[in-house]
Amino acid sequence: MTPKLPRRHGFFEHYEELVGTWTRRLRNRQQAEDLAHDTFVRVLESDSAAVQQPRAYLHQTARNIAVDGYRREDRRGAMESEAIDHSVSSSGDPEHLMHAIQLADSIERALTELPVNCRKVFVWQKIEGLTQAEIAERLGLSKNMVEKYMIRTLRHLRDRLEGLYP
Repeated sequence: MTPKLPRRHGFFEHYEELVGTWTRRLRNRQQAEDLAHDTFVRVLESDSAAVQQPRAYLHQTARNIAVDGYRREDRRGAMESEAIDHSVSSSGDPEHLMHAIQLADSIERALTELPVNCRKVFVWQKIEGLTQAEIAERLGLSKNMVEKYMIRTLRHLRDRLEGLYP
């Protein structure tokens, strides 16, 4: 027996349609379900009371999340490729390359230990190149709070990675 979810402005009645649309686009039902989940989380966290067309709002939100995800993956892939190219060209040493890959994995694991807002601030500022003002606007926070999240994240990374790499 599946639990009944509250009908918030008619959003939930479009769940299967949203998953179906994105399953066709992504050619992967699991990714589509993840995207739908992220979409509903964003909608439920937002002030969606004024939304006149829930179906269109959901699809636009999903599209925005998907585009952000593709941009993030493109940047991550470019950064990894650049790091690998630099490692290979600067040293030619496979061991050096392995250390670079392990460092990237360690950073990723350390980031997962942090609250979501800390991770968002770090990724948006360091990887996507957003300013603190842009991040503050996206998250509905003050620039001071964004700076505090970044400081917390950098301290956490320093503590986690301190003994791992000379």
